[in-house]
Amino acid sequence: MFNRRQLFRRVAIVGAGLMGASLGLAIKKKGLVREVIGIGRHETSLREATDVGAIDESSSDLKRGINGADLIVLATPVHTILEILDFLGKEHHRGCMVTDLGSTKAAIVERAEKVLHHSVLFVGSHPLVGSEKKGPTYANAALYENVTCVMTPTDKTNRLAKEKIKHFWSQLGAQVKMMSPQEHDEVLAFISHVPHLAAFGLMKAIPDKFLEYATQGLRDTTRLAASDAHVWRDIALSNPKNVLKSLDETVQVLSSIRKAIVSSDAQALEEIFKAAKAKRESIDGSTPRPAQGNTGSPLKK
Repeated sequence: MFNRRQLFRRVAIVGAGLMGASLGLAIKKKGLVREVIGIGRHETSLREATDVGAIDESSSDLKRGINGADLIVLATPVHTILEILDFLGKEHHRGCMVTDLGSTKAAIVERAEKVLHHSVLFVGSHPLVGSEKKGPTYANAALYENVTCVMTPTDKTNRLAKEKIKHFWSQLGAQVKMMSPQEHDEVLAFISHVPHLAAFGLMKAIPDKFLEYATQGLRDTTRLAASDAHVWRDIALSNPKNVLKSLDETVQVLSSIRKAIVSSDAQALEEIFKAAKAKRESIDGSTPRPAQGNTGSPLKK
């Protein structure tokens, strides 16, 4: 359907953090656009994104930055994405496509369909990749290669926009899967959101005086606790129903482990551990890199 390699003329990436800068590097490397504009609040991040070659121009003014863009990518924390959608609802960039990198989808898609003019074509996206590190200095042009990108179209989504955004992600090397926004949020609560919360909780529970003895196992288990607190606050609060369900089921398993220890039930412990081990081994070599929170600079409008 899309024969030309260059899919867009001017892409505006709102959020000059790791995810946004990596996207800029990737689309420039693949030659998918003529011009990449980086938009963010922090001049330092914009300058670093320019220095690493992720963007061609930068702007700290949202209205000026998106002017003339035929694709706008929202690469900020979830709460900021919602604010930007409200802003875009007052701007009618006829024919412009909008997608996002948000780690939750139901709230974002609902807001987009509520506030955006019908001539602004929105398609929800979430590439399941990221890092606990932040900032454009860690940007990587290969970040989106060989990962799953979930798109969340609805019956209101423009068909051409859906296909073009799908092709966009495919050209970056991602494997695209379609889900409803609600299904996405349920899945991500288990595979990404609660694992992060568990890492935060474990680190919070460890007495400070024990940290000097931290093993590699602890470092591996709690790597996610180095993620951005602001980003993960937004994610937890924008997907409360599914996060609470996943938390409750995790707590239930931990309670079973506690009960088995209290009663010295070696068989019950072993069964729980074996079942968990089998699940863990089943994903080795068969899944992309784990989903992470998307970093990016909140934007003043």
